Amino acid sequence: MRELDVTKIRDAVCTMVQEVNYDLPADVLCVIKCAKGCERNERAAYILDKIEENIRIAGEEHIPLCQDTGLACVFLEIGQEVALTGGYLYDAVNEGVRRGYTEGYLRKSVVADPLRRVNTKDNTPARIHVDIVPGDQVKVTVAPKGFGSENMSRIAMFPPSAGEEGVKNFILETVRLAGGNPCPPIVLGIGIGGTFDSVALLAKKALLLPIDHQNEDPYYAAMEEELLAKINALGIGPQGFGGDTTALGLNILTAPTHIAGLPVAVNVNCHVSRHKEVIL
Repeated sequence: MRELDVTKIRDAVCTMVQEVNYDLPADVLCVIKCAKGCERNERAAYILDKIEENIRIAGEEHIPLCQDTGLACVFLEIGQEVALTGGYLYDAVNEGVRRGYTEGYLRKSVVADPLRRVNTKDNTPARIHVDIVPGDQVKVTVAPKGFGSENMSRIAMFPPSAGEEGVKNFILETVRLAGGNPCPPIVLGIGIGGTFDSVALLAKKALLLPIDHQNEDPYYAAMEEELLAKINALGIGPQGFGGDTTALGLNILTAPTHIAGLPVAVNVNCHVSRHKEVIL
């Protein structure tokens, strides 16, 4: 049994919540560059150029990509052969978030109660998701989520009769309703199956996949390709001003479900699709 002090996790989270707000993942930047080169709308190409410039400045000057530095979502894959020592895991993660957002001068966006709206002033608590996996390592993924895009996300509990067309129409409707609100070009995480509570998490986990990831199931790979083409044909474009680039990419994750149900969740992300991981 391997021992791992939770202070290692704390320190990793502290570093990552800062870095992920300054440096866009390389896969996302690559897709933005490609989209700019293919964009036929002059205004849209100009906006994509400014987005690229913002990304460059953020990285060079070590300042946030966006003023909304997000609610810290932390995903932990803990090997079952790991014994965590030195304190309570959730306390360590939240301390890492607290230190990172304070040391990095990142905006604190968390309120302690959803209705009374008192700011916690250190961006805690984080949303923490833990999976137990084989092995003796711990994978830590940090994905701050801004709420301009989070507010555009939707979930639906369809009957099985809705079928593939019902699922695709719901996803397209979600993008149409969102319009320019989530700061397109967007990235979509889509969950299909499971239960009411698990399908939303499935959609969020889909956002952690590389933006150019292709589903291993040819059926869903074809659906991803079709949906991306139809979304970009909507003409919403960068920042909602029209163009060919409404979405940079989307990924679908699925799970077994009940014979009477067809849960679907769409987690919308802006082009600042922040996520970073480390293995301890």
